[in-house]
Amino acid sequence: QVQLVESGGGSVQAGGSLRLSCAASSTIFRANDMAWFRQASGNQRELVARITSGGTTYYADSVKGRFTISRDNNKNTVFLQMNSLKPEDTAVYYCNRYTYYWVWGQGTQVTVSS
Repeated sequence: QVQLVESGGGSVQAGGSLRLSCAASSTIFRANDMAWFRQASGNQRELVARITSGGTTYYADSVKGRFTISRDNNKNTVFLQMNSLKPEDTAVYYCNRYTYYWVWGQGTQVTVSS
């Protein structure tokens, strides 16, 4: 089973930036589409961004133009660069395979204050 470890979260003011990282424990990562999800308090988990094994990217409308997903297959790591952060981006952020999820990691908290 692949283990996922997210990091890079924190507290920032609106307009600030953060870069999240997610390290996978297996090279099987390289053959899979990966995604970032987020879950705000009291809400369901939602898809934020997706990157295919070949590097094509897709974004939720709410983050398009502000967030950038990327991956480094040599390091089994996927990144999420978040710019122009808004208070509504506050959530716990998780990475996982786009479908047929592996065991979820602990996530990383992102808090954006106005």
